[in-house]
Amino acid sequence: MSNKLLKGKKGIIFGALNPESIAWKVAERAHEEGATVILTNTPVAIRMGETNALAEKLKTTVIGADATKVEDLNNLFIKSMEVLGGKIDFVLHSIGMSPNVRKERHYSDLDYNYLDKTLDVSAISFHKVLQTARKLDAINEWGSVVALSYVAAQRTFFGYNDMADAKSLLESIARSFGYIYGRERRVRINTISQSPTITTAGSGVKGFDRLLDFAERMSPLGNATGDECADYCITLFSDLTKKVTMQNLFHDGGFSNMGMSLRALQQYEKGLHHDCDCGPKADEHKFD
Repeated sequence: MSNKLLKGKKGIIFGALNPESIAWKVAERAHEEGATVILTNTPVAIRMGETNALAEKLKTTVIGADATKVEDLNNLFIKSMEVLGGKIDFVLHSIGMSPNVRKERHYSDLDYNYLDKTLDVSAISFHKVLQTARKLDAINEWGSVVALSYVAAQRTFFGYNDMADAKSLLESIARSFGYIYGRERRVRINTISQSPTITTAGSGVKGFDRLLDFAERMSPLGNATGDECADYCITLFSDLTKKVTMQNLFHDGGFSNMGMSLRALQQYEKGLHHDCDCGPKADEHKFD
């Protein structure tokens, strides 16, 4: 049901690759709530994904941009303001990628060139988006910028690898830029720490299916879905949250405040007697 929370607002959505993408769901919900959006992704992602199909459905425009390249971002914001007929009211940064995760490099044996790529794509691109928008004065007063994060920025999760470092940096950028942009232009900047969600990017994390199950058992309200995350994003884009900024907002069914739940404990107890740290193969997992 639409409440027209974003009636008349204009936004840019990064990262809508396919219907599983949270960015895809956010774009659909923003449209339902009365907003006009520009969709953007890297040119190769646009060719390989389904972004153009979404644009056709929403009767909007796709502008290709590599978020790690400032010249691409300049072009994106300038063209978006031309197409939309004015400044932007909201931006979603839903970008993340780790070559180390894809190549299954262990955190204690990272390829540093891959690490540079992880940080640039997944975090520094957020700074580039904000810096470019500020220099162009592209975002209206009381505008809202949201980036998607994960609790691994605060806690260690096996298999999340260098993406955890990237999310930590992402959240720091939101705080640092949130101060500057808030004081100067009243633009608010937040990150959402979402439950593990089945997306093209998320499914690349080692043991993701088990992480999904564990989080579901640990969370009092269960995992937040991609559709529910889209709803939450809409509230942050709306005027209902005009004084919320520089926050990392956990949207995870309560997982981030849990130590141990009964459901998780019961599942652990089922396998307790089948697990052993002894034996000839015990050392095989000593670094995990």
